[in-house]
Amino acid sequence: MHAVRVAARLRRDLGIDVDMVHGRYGEYKVLVDGEVVIDGGALTVLGVVPSVRKVVGVVRARLSA
Repeated sequence: MHAVRVAARLRRDLGIDVDMVHGRYGEYKVLVDGEVVIDGGALTVLGVVPSVRKVVGVVRARLSA
C-alpha cells in the first residue's frame, strides 16, 4: 500500500506518469528514466521503506537536474 500512496503523491505533486511494477518480496526501488534513485535495501523485508516525503523530494530533485 505504501507504493500506491507514493505513486499517487508523485502524480499529484509532480504531475508525472508513474508505472508500478511488482518486484520480488522485500524489493522497493524507485526509478526515474530507467535510473534507480531510491533503493530500499535489505530493511524493506522488515517493512522499513523510505517516506513518501523522501521519495517525492528525491524524484523532484532528479527531474530538475
